[in-house]
Amino acid sequence: MQAQDRPQPKPGKAPVVNIKKPQTFILSNGLKVMVVENHKLPRVTFNLTLDNPPFAEGNKKGVDDLTSSLIGNGSKKIAKDIFNEEIDFFGANVNFSSQGAYANTLSKYATQILELMADGALNPNFTQVEFDKEKAKMIEGLKAEEKSVPTINNRVTDALAFGKNHPSGEFVTVETLNNVTLADVQTNYQNYFVPENAYLVIIGDVKYNKIKPLVEKLFGSWTKKSTPKLAYTDPKNVEFTQINFIDMPNSVQSEIALVNTVNLKMSDPDFFPAALATYILGGDFNSYLNMNLREKHGWTYGANAIIGSGKYVTKLKSASAVRNVVTDSAVVEFIKEIKKIRIEKVSDELLNNVKAGYVGRFVMQVQKPQAIARYALNIETEKLPADFYENYIRNINAVTPEQIMQAANKYFLIDNTRIVITGKGSDVLPGLEKLKIPIFYFDKYGNPIEKPVSKKEVPAGLTAKTVLDNYIKAIGGEKAVSTVKTIAMLGSTTIPQAPSPLTFTNKSDSRGKIMVEIAMGPMSLMKQVVTEKGAYVVQQGQRKNIEGADLAEMQASAKPFEELQLAKKAEIVITGIETINGNDAYAIQNGKTTLYYDTKSGLKVAETKTVEQAGNKISQTTNYGDYREVKGVKMPFNIIQNVGFELDIKMSEVKINEGVTDADFQ
Repeated sequence: MQAQDRPQPKPGKAPVVNIKKPQTFILSNGLKVMVVENHKLPRVTFNLTLDNPPFAEGNKKGVDDLTSSLIGNGSKKIAKDIFNEEIDFFGANVNFSSQGAYANTLSKYATQILELMADGALNPNFTQVEFDKEKAKMIEGLKAEEKSVPTINNRVTDALAFGKNHPSGEFVTVETLNNVTLADVQTNYQNYFVPENAYLVIIGDVKYNKIKPLVEKLFGSWTKKSTPKLAYTDPKNVEFTQINFIDMPNSVQSEIALVNTVNLKMSDPDFFPAALATYILGGDFNSYLNMNLREKHGWTYGANAIIGSGKYVTKLKSASAVRNVVTDSAVVEFIKEIKKIRIEKVSDELLNNVKAGYVGRFVMQVQKPQAIARYALNIETEKLPADFYENYIRNINAVTPEQIMQAANKYFLIDNTRIVITGKGSDVLPGLEKLKIPIFYFDKYGNPIEKPVSKKEVPAGLTAKTVLDNYIKAIGGEKAVSTVKTIAMLGSTTIPQAPSPLTFTNKSDSRGKIMVEIAMGPMSLMKQVVTEKGAYVVQQGQRKNIEGADLAEMQASAKPFEELQLAKKAEIVITGIETINGNDAYAIQNGKTTLYYDTKSGLKVAETKTVEQAGNKISQTTNYGDYREVKGVKMPFNIIQNVGFELDIKMSEVKINEGVTDADFQ
């Protein structure tokens, strides 16, 4: 805490960085090999990279992804399990993809590991069994992402910016993946896994004169072949700033992306000014966008900007996820900050701090073999001067505020920018329309559509009581539902970066008790208990008692079927008909919670609750599906909760009137 009161240290003198030049040789098949000897540590890394031009896959998009998944599952000579056991035995790390291979090992095992890497890369064993397994896994992943607002926003952003027929704009769907066969994977490998544009970078504790004959022996038989030559028209930016809107009624916040395409090569004179300008705009915590949207207004956890560079057309993208109610305001601030860096010189102090950060990260990177391999590769593939990285620090420090502004005006094309927003139309469109920025509407696959109807008229005479009564009938009828005294639900789910699935337990009692817990093995991650006497939440070992209005609301809904009581409340009203997961649903307001019931089946499909976090009001959505009958009552076996990410809970067991005791609610 005391350190926070101290001024930031002034950047010291820029260090001198010496990057050892590789020794190179080329095989007769075209493979270019670069060797950098470094005997400080007894380790060696091998990077095989195929620098092929990007290509579109059309109605079989996904074939290259499947090729990546299947390479490395053993070889034609060695079975998958034995192959992996050998790698583990040597304590090495070996990875494969359709773009090459990578290995890291102790230098005393360099020969064995390079042999395994070459065998796996050049003699892959594509089997129908592994193909079917990987394809099924990818399809499951695609289905799980169909309700992910960030995934859909990223997909549509690229599709609109580049075009769906461009390599950078096309995307994988279940349909395109189903078109792919094992033969397609084999053809894809034969066409593109060739040495024409291949580079093998070897760095570490090796001797050039010893590794060269080994490479020639292992890779010399790689058949010389050229990749298919395909050309694509560079995408054009829009003629005027516009909002491209994708309606996602289940969205609890809006995903915003401001994007325009750019052609920025590492060899361009303004490469360093453009990179630094992007970093100032949205590269770190102190960037313009983050300090505005997060620190000043508290609308988001973070806002960022990134610019691509290389031989092919890429994009500049500024993005953030914000609360629904401030979507229009966030758009205004995005535009303001981009215009600011175009018309106002960045201060010397901020520019110097950004430069110091860049230099510091670069100096740290040059200690890593992977970075040295990437630098050596970039010099070859990007046609950079041989001393590009020796002069890297000097070129960064030479950038002036004037050059930052010039680069921003060249690449930050705010007057030709798509503002792609994915969010809940009924919440955010009224505010966006007031901005007087033209709005175009698209579905979640980037197809143009008419403006979505966010709320439809409720049929005359239909009341909230009717909807709630129909729900009770749909799940089994009042007689069957009234016999339910307790419910015990057990399921599982996953969270990002978790090593294993989580268990989900939900137990409720008609006397007004409910317990929900998510655990990883024996360790409880979150537990919530509500009884007629009180309520509490425990997270990360910290207990918080619920009081006041929040307690009253939780106790009111702590019943297996709260609809039995809600139907008797006169203040419960229908607010409209909204689209939930592609289907119409009646929206019923109950305090801070909105309940949604399918207009056809009568089943409850979702509920949205407004809660306060860190002084901000946010919406939390829960989706219900996969209803199955248990003792005459239909219960949801799939519950999807949005808690900053999708928590997809699949029930393995649902019990009625068994498996619940008073001890569960202690």
